Amino acid sequence: MFNSQYDCKLDPKGRLVLPAKIKAAIPEANGSALMLRMAEDRCLALYTIVEYKKLENQIKSLNINNAEQRLLQRSFFNSVTDVELDSAGRLLVPKHFQIYAGLEKDIMVVGNGTRIEIWNTENYLNNIIKDPADLSSLMEKHLS
Repeated sequence: MFNSQYDCKLDPKGRLVLPAKIKAAIPEANGSALMLRMAEDRCLALYTIVEYKKLENQIKSLNINNAEQRLLQRSFFNSVTDVELDSAGRLLVPKHFQIYAGLEKDIMVVGNGTRIEIWNTENYLNNIIKDPADLSSLMEKHLS
């Protein structure tokens, strides 16, 4: 389970050091392999292999003879790459992923339950609820 938000830096080579609490939440059975996806709202989503496989199986089960489902499969698999943590605990964010998400030096790493999101800081701040009362109202609407 991933949660909280962290101010992080992308180095000039496009490498990101994951925060210690995020790294600690990655199951040891996962090793250093992770999956990175161009996700909603122009962020990147980082998955453990187990969580990625759940999503991958849903996508693979779509009907290739249906044009919309075929488009979904093609677009999904085109937007995913495998990444590994190096010996220093860094992962290399491919350049086209950096461009997609507008990642520069200062970024946000956000735990979002079963995945980790990597954001351009300004985009992240525009895509969250800032007032706890607004969050409570939305929770009441969708969780009651």
